[in-house]
Amino acid sequence: MLDRLLSFLSKDLAMDLGTANTLIYLRGKGIVLNEPSMVAIHRHKQEVVAVGHEAKELAGRTSDDIVHIRPLKDGVIADFEVTSVMIKTFLSRVLSRRPLIRPKLVVAVPTGITSVEKRAVIDAAEQAGAGRVHLIEEPMAAAIGTGLPIERPVGNMVVDIGGGTTEVAVISMFAVAYSESVRVAGDEANEAIIRYLQRERHIAVSEPMAENIKMQIGSAYPLDKPVKMEIPGKEILTGIPKTFTITDEEIRNAIQEPVEAIVESVRRALEKTPPELAADISQSGFWLAGGGALLKGLDRLLHEATGLKVNISEDPLTAIVRGAGSVVEHFDHFRDVFVN
Repeated sequence: MLDRLLSFLSKDLAMDLGTANTLIYLRGKGIVLNEPSMVAIHRHKQEVVAVGHEAKELAGRTSDDIVHIRPLKDGVIADFEVTSVMIKTFLSRVLSRRPLIRPKLVVAVPTGITSVEKRAVIDAAEQAGAGRVHLIEEPMAAAIGTGLPIERPVGNMVVDIGGGTTEVAVISMFAVAYSESVRVAGDEANEAIIRYLQRERHIAVSEPMAENIKMQIGSAYPLDKPVKMEIPGKEILTGIPKTFTITDEEIRNAIQEPVEAIVESVRRALEKTPPELAADISQSGFWLAGGGALLKGLDRLLHEATGLKVNISEDPLTAIVRGAGSVVEHFDHFRDVFVN
């Protein structure tokens, strides 16, 4: 009874603390924040200049005195202090005033993170003002957000492709029966595009531009109709800014290696899944979530590689935070899904 009263008075939250973006779900209201996981800090004063969207807008447009930090790498905390500041800022934006009771917080984390990494997430959240912190594995949250029947004795397979990691998991009866995690995802594809343009076209582009290229004309499978894109960049040999034309085929070649790593992780997961659960997956197929699910032709490539039906979660970018939000809304029902 006391737990229910405290839950009613507090503003419980769910957070997808991602390498590229952080999303927050507020109980009773839905998704209330979606901002880049980035902090701008003055190098000499050691003061925070901007967080989230404001920090990303400043990137590459300020003096060397302003350092832009992405405090998470491969889905885990790389800079504890900066992560704490970032979470605290985001929570203050979501909670209009300081709550009477510290909010309960459900945080989605990659599968297979170490106990030290788990402790870092909990400590950072508590330092930022959260009360009780519960951790849930990202593919589990994605499965809940997708609406899969995780409580039933049936194999449900989810492939969550985020900014820093690709998580493959087979879920049955509120538990992860098998998981595969590779630290190759959207960021690696962006870096591959930058390297390719430097090596093959002698063009220098920024990381945000590489991400934009990936989103606009990137693909994992040949497109039905080839496309081109004009991009601003800098000629490496002369240092002169120019506009260049690139094709979807070039970008497909650029990101081939990270895409193949994702396909291979799915194959390994299927090989190691228990036969009974694999039979379920052969009937229903598996689901893609996360920003990487939006890469054109990835579902088609995975279908050819596995022979299985490949489904894409509705609004894959928010599947994890929506799933973690469902846990906050129905805490007793999902009590068994938390990471120990």
